[in-house]
Amino acid sequence: MHFQGLAYRAHNPFWSFDPLSGEGAKTHGGRFNPQGRPALYLALSPTLALVEYNQGFPHRPQPVTLCAYEVDCADILDLTEAHERDRLKITLETLANPWEMHLALKQTPPTWQLAERLIQAGDAGIIVPSYARNAPEQGKNLVLWQWSNLPPHQILLIDDDNRLPKNQDSWKSSPG
Repeated sequence: MHFQGLAYRAHNPFWSFDPLSGEGAKTHGGRFNPQGRPALYLALSPTLALVEYNQGFPHRPQPVTLCAYEVDCADILDLTEAHERDRLKITLETLANPWEMHLALKQTPPTWQLAERLIQAGDAGIIVPSYARNAPEQGKNLVLWQWSNLPPHQILLIDDDNRLPKNQDSWKSSPG
């Protein structure tokens, strides 16, 4: 499928100079990417982006930089659709598995195996339900393994007024 629309990500302000990086996910791993594999996790609503950012501590929200992106990306699977999951033999239980528990037990999370299978098949990303605590009932995320500023996997940051810092040194000279 081809996904075209807006997506959002809440960033720690200190790291907001590189809002298209997948390095944090590459370093730490995530639900749908093993350590060593870059991924860009985006929410399909601004509210969900904030929930995802604060999911560990919803009662103590921290400062955040909310970014919006124009997405025009081919090779996306919508795993929120039952017919797509059935076609690929993917269950909601697999998507929702406690991936961090698998890591704690020194096991490979099933979602990492799934991601590698889809990447090898040529898929650039997936749309999945949000599993963050307090997420809106129909909250959806877009997880990308391939993206660039050009088609067919185009992701463009919306920063028309150049408000985001250019590097970490920008913090030293930012107004304040």
